[in-house]
Order: sequence, then C-alpha cells, then structure tokens
Amino acid sequence: MALTFDSPNEQQRWYAVDDGVMGGVSKSGFCVSDGVGRFQGDVSLENGGGFASVRREPNGFEPTLADAQGIALTVRGDGRTYQLRLKTTSLGNASAYRVKFTPSQDAWETLHFSWDAFEAVRRGTLLSDAPAVTPSEIHQLGFLIADRTAGPFCLQINLIEPLR
Repeated sequence: MALTFDSPNEQQRWYAVDDGVMGGVSKSGFCVSDGVGRFQGDVSLENGGGFASVRREPNGFEPTLADAQGIALTVRGDGRTYQLRLKTTSLGNASAYRVKFTPSQDAWETLHFSWDAFEAVRRGTLLSDAPAVTPSEIHQLGFLIADRTAGPFCLQINLIEPLR
C-alpha cells in the first residue's frame, strides 16, 4: 500500500512541530491539492531557531512497512535539503531515524532509501549506539528542514511507498 495525496482529508493527518518548542519563530504546514502533498513554510534563525517539521502517524500504512526493505519517495524540491524522519518504539521520544535528501527542482524524482540508510539522531546529534531501524516499530513518519538557511521552502510529495 502506498501513501498518496488524492484525498483532501490527507491534509488533516499531518501536523507541524516547529522550532517554537524552543523559542524559535519558524512556521510550517502541510497542504494537499491536485494529488500533491506540500510541506511548506518559512525557516527563521531568530531566537536560536532554525527548523520546521511535519509529522503523520502511518495509519493503515504500517503492515506494509513491516515487510518492506525501506521507503521510496516521489518528490520535487526547491534546492534545499530535507530529512525523512521515522519515529519508532525502540528510540526515545526526542529521537528519530533520519535520512537526508536534496530533491530535484526541475522534475519529479523517486528516491529509494533502504533501512540501513537511516541514522539515529537525538536533537540533531548522531546516536552511535542505537539499534537499526525495525520497520514493524515505526509509529510516525515526517519531514524536517534544518539546513541553517532562513527563508521560504516547499517540498512537494507525490507518493510515499514501501520498498520491496
């Protein structure tokens, strides 16, 4: 099963967690239109900030992730670097598995990430002693931008699917 953006109801499943949690003023959101999900907003470096993120529980998606070899994204970018982030039950609440990517600005592209491409992090710091990703333990997925660059951003997502 793949996660698509054909239903406007998909927009309601995503929520933002920006640097306001630590005093920053970055703003982001997630919208869906014309079959495309858009993670967009404005990153600000003021007040020690500098990141924006959106998250979604993988409702109905997790049985296929449990059997997958990784995740594929069909995306189009804006020249900035993003992270796909996964939360699992084996890491603490402030930790996640991430993979960084800089998608093409000119065309849609499908990026393939095997589970071993993900690294465990806690607030941006690598966790060298963390276990490998266990797909059946994934309970949240999301996108984050933290490229130390102020200004507007927009990551377009057409498809998120398990790698077989």
